[in-house]
Amino acid sequence: MKEAIARLRQFRDDRDWKQFHNPKDLSLALSIEAAELLEVFLWKSPEQADTSKIREELADVLAYALLLADSYDLDVEQIILDKIAVNEQKYPISKARGIAKKYTDL
Repeated sequence: MKEAIARLRQFRDDRDWKQFHNPKDLSLALSIEAAELLEVFLWKSPEQADTSKIREELADVLAYALLLADSYDLDVEQIILDKIAVNEQKYPISKARGIAKKYTDL
């Protein structure tokens, strides 16, 4: 992950784009790319979606998420592990297994 973030920074910095990569605009870009990922599935079953397009759009989503985390000096692995720990408390196996409900409805 560190190599990917370093490459993203280098790509951005080589083009002098850091000036455009403030947290607000990175968040907007992330949302827009997530919508483009959704478009790959529009009017199709999951099996009909083009895997190469999924790969491309998912890479954009992840890149903007990593740049956003980097702009706040957040450790991506740690924030994910922290969120899993929170979710383990919200969704105990005994109540959530096989159930697709929000924790407030368990």
